[in-house]
Amino acid sequence: MDRLPWSRFHLLLVIALGITWVLDGLEVTIVGAIGPVLQDKRALGFTLQEIGASASFYVVGAVLGALVFGWLTDRFGRRLVFYATLIIYVGGVIASALAWNFWSFALFRLVTGLGIGGEYAAINSAIDELIPAKYRGRVDLIVNGSFWVGAAAGAGASLLLLDPNLLDPDVGWRLGFGIGGLLGLGILFLRRYVPESPRWLVTHGREQEAERTVAEIERTVEAETGQKLPKAEGILEVHPKKSFGFGEIFASMVHKHRGRSILALVLMVAQAFLFNAVFFTYGLVLAKFYGVPENRAGIFLVPLAIGNFLGPLLLGHFFDTIGRRRMIAGTFAVSGVLLLATAVAFGLDLFTAWTQTFAWIAIFFVASAAASSAYLTASEIFPLETRALAIAVFYALGTGAGGVMAPWLFTHLIESGQHWALAGGYAGAALLLVLAAVTEWNLGVDAEGMSLESIADPLSKAG
Repeated sequence: MDRLPWSRFHLLLVIALGITWVLDGLEVTIVGAIGPVLQDKRALGFTLQEIGASASFYVVGAVLGALVFGWLTDRFGRRLVFYATLIIYVGGVIASALAWNFWSFALFRLVTGLGIGGEYAAINSAIDELIPAKYRGRVDLIVNGSFWVGAAAGAGASLLLLDPNLLDPDVGWRLGFGIGGLLGLGILFLRRYVPESPRWLVTHGREQEAERTVAEIERTVEAETGQKLPKAEGILEVHPKKSFGFGEIFASMVHKHRGRSILALVLMVAQAFLFNAVFFTYGLVLAKFYGVPENRAGIFLVPLAIGNFLGPLLLGHFFDTIGRRRMIAGTFAVSGVLLLATAVAFGLDLFTAWTQTFAWIAIFFVASAAASSAYLTASEIFPLETRALAIAVFYALGTGAGGVMAPWLFTHLIESGQHWALAGGYAGAALLLVLAAVTEWNLGVDAEGMSLESIADPLSKAG
C-alpha cells in the first residue's frame, strides 16, 4: 500500500471519508452562531448556562461514541463501523432540528456526538492504513482540517438562516440542522468507494480477503495512473487473531508505549480545550463584548473558518518533509505565544470585533494545523491492532478533560462581562499549547515517510 502512487482512488477515498468533517463543521458552526438565537423566547428560550450545557452534552456524546466505536472498529473492522456511525450522526443532526426544549435538544446533541466520536476513530484508522506513507501526514491534516470548510459554509449559511427578515427565529436554526442532516445521507453512497483496510483484514485472520482487496486496489491504481507498480519489498510475519483483549491493548499503551501515550494525551487535551473554548462560545463573545447582533455572527466566523482550513492545507506538506516532531512542536508553540499576546490585548480592551477576529485568524491558521497533527499522532504511533481504540481513548481523555469543561467554563467567564476574566481563560489555553509543544519536542516520534508497521510493531508480529 505504501508503494502506490497518488491516484483517483486515493482522492475518492479522501472525499468519501473526509466529507463527514465538512458536515460536522457546518452544523457545529451553526450551533456556535445560534447560541444567542436560542435565548430568544420565540425560539427555545435557553439561558446562557443551558447553551453551555448543550455544548457539553455534544462533547460527552463524542467521548462515549469514540470509546464504544473505537473498540468496535478494532474488533469488527473500519468499514462496518464508519457506516454505522454516519447513520447515528445524521439521525442526531436531523433530530436536533426537531427539538422542543432544553432536554430534548441536549439529548439529540448527545446522539450527534456519539456518531461523530465514532467517526473520528474509524475514519482516521482507515485513512492512515490506506494512504501511502509519503502522503499520510498532509492527507491526515487536510482531512481533519476539512472540518473548517464546513464551518465556513455554516457561518455563511447562518447569515441567511438567522436573518429575522427572511425567516422566523424558531425556523432558521432548525433548517440549518435539517439541511446538514439530509446532505449527510448522500455520504452513505460515497462510502461504497472505500474498501476494508487490508492491514486490519490480515491481522484478523482474513488473509485471502486482504489479498483480494490489495489486488483490486493495485489494478485500479495501475489503470488510473498508467504506471506499472514496483515490486513489493519486505516481509512481516504476523500471527493473526480474530480479536485482541483489552489486557494486551492497554499493556501496550501503558507499558511499552507509555511515553507515546503521554504525548498523545497532552496534545489532545491542549487542542480540545482551545477549540471547544473558542468556537462553542464565539457568537456569545461577539454579542456580549462587541454588541454584534445575534444574526450577524456569521460575518466574522466565515473568514475565521477559512483561516483554519488554510493552515492544514498550506502547512500539511511540511509535516511530511521538515518532519513531524519539528512541525508539531513548532505549531503548538507559535499558536500558544500568539494566544497569550491576544489574551493580554483582550484584557486591556484593545480589540474591536474585527481586530479580535483577525487575531483569531492568525492564531488558528497555525493552531488548526497543530490540532489536526494531534489526531495524526494518536493514529500512527500505536500498533495496528490498537489503532482505532488508541485514537478513541486519547480523543476521549483529551476531549473529556479539555472539551467538556471548556464550554461550561468559558460561558461563565463570558457571562461575567469582565475582559480580564475571559482573558485569563485564554491565557490558560495558551499555557496548555506551550506545554504540548514542549512535550512533543521531548517525546515526539519522527514518523514522516515511515510505514505504520515500522513506527510501531503490530501486536501480532511473530517473535
